[in-house]
Amino acid sequence: MEKLENSTDCKETVSPLNNSGSVLNSTAPRHEAMGFVLVHAGAGYHSESKAKEYKHVCKRACQRAVDRLRAGGLALEAVTAALIELEDSPFTNAGTGSNLNLSGEIECDASIMDGKSLNYGAVGALSGIKNPVLVARRLLSETQKGKLSAGRIPPCFLVGKGAEQWAISHGIPACPTEKMTTKFSLSGYKRNKRKMELAEQVETKRRRHSCGHLLVTDLKSMSSPEQENDLGCLEPVGDIMVEGEENNSACLDTVGAVVVDREGNVAAAVSSGGLAMKHPGRVGQAAHYGCGCWAENARDVSLYSTAVSTSGSGEHLIRTMLARECSTSMQTENAHQALLEAMQNKFISSPFLAGEDCVLGGVIVLRCCTCGEAQRSEDIQALLVEFLWSHTTESMCVGYMSAQDSKPRTHISRLPPGAVAGQSLAIEGGVCRLGTASD
Repeated sequence: MEKLENSTDCKETVSPLNNSGSVLNSTAPRHEAMGFVLVHAGAGYHSESKAKEYKHVCKRACQRAVDRLRAGGLALEAVTAALIELEDSPFTNAGTGSNLNLSGEIECDASIMDGKSLNYGAVGALSGIKNPVLVARRLLSETQKGKLSAGRIPPCFLVGKGAEQWAISHGIPACPTEKMTTKFSLSGYKRNKRKMELAEQVETKRRRHSCGHLLVTDLKSMSSPEQENDLGCLEPVGDIMVEGEENNSACLDTVGAVVVDREGNVAAAVSSGGLAMKHPGRVGQAAHYGCGCWAENARDVSLYSTAVSTSGSGEHLIRTMLARECSTSMQTENAHQALLEAMQNKFISSPFLAGEDCVLGGVIVLRCCTCGEAQRSEDIQALLVEFLWSHTTESMCVGYMSAQDSKPRTHISRLPPGAVAGQSLAIEGGVCRLGTASD
């Protein structure tokens, strides 16, 4: 597995992807399963104290996806299996354990895309369903069946109560919020609610102080130091932290996966509980077309198949359509350099985010092509898979595995000491050659 050079600053010149490191070769009998999965447990902040749990859930997600590939499943099935595992973990902000909104409810976003058909399914602000990705997947499947009665076009994106009703009517069981809420997410909600109350008190004092500024100035000359300090105690309350970690960086841990199967089909999926204390009805990038995930099979042997899944600040990712932008950038020769430039030019320095001084997000990217010898022979099917991840947040947890690997590999990528989250980026990845030799 080749390790790419880490870029610590978005303006730094980074060495291109090269063959100086080792490349994982997976050659198997012709009829043996083949494929590759890359997952992420979010770009944000992952404390050292919970590193083991984040890595473990990524391992399980990789294993579930590979189990489907080994059973003959295609990319869409495998990526769904990975997402279900990620949603079921109480340590991720998706499905079970999702952040609570202002009303103390769970509202989830999710989407999935099939690179072969280019079909897409998504749900936004969905409550009452344990695995939102299953609803997104079912929406995608239903669109492939053609028009509804009276020539109606089937939906590919549903939100809110309508999405919940549609899911239940299509056999997906309901699950009340209290069963999806964990002790961790509930304590975070209570802590954040208290922070909001304190912030509102501070703001009320600030407005009163501003309105009575002249009077306060006169009073200061007659007040004691203690009175002055009490009157001027208008320090801002800290930002609400999604996971309530000891670090000041919010955990924006949307989860996602990208997969390529034995036929070279790619698929991508993403799921999120959204921001803590969000307004009810808010829909993040995880549900938006071209923002949360993207998958597209190559239409020509000279092109690459690509799959992308994103994480981070939903509003930033929506305004830049980062998933699709990264996919488009992958058609150049150097994948590493292409992703670096996409993150720099299409995200950190995007004109659509000109007013933002802290642009937070991360991506996992998979691109693959048929190896030269496979293009000339029906007896050999071989794929060259390049996989990368990049983030502007303090950290990002990823896992990856091929169908021939005995176990998954995981990694928590971090910005180096001194790098500023939202202004710098890290980028890493590797290469995997998947081969099926003739009998």
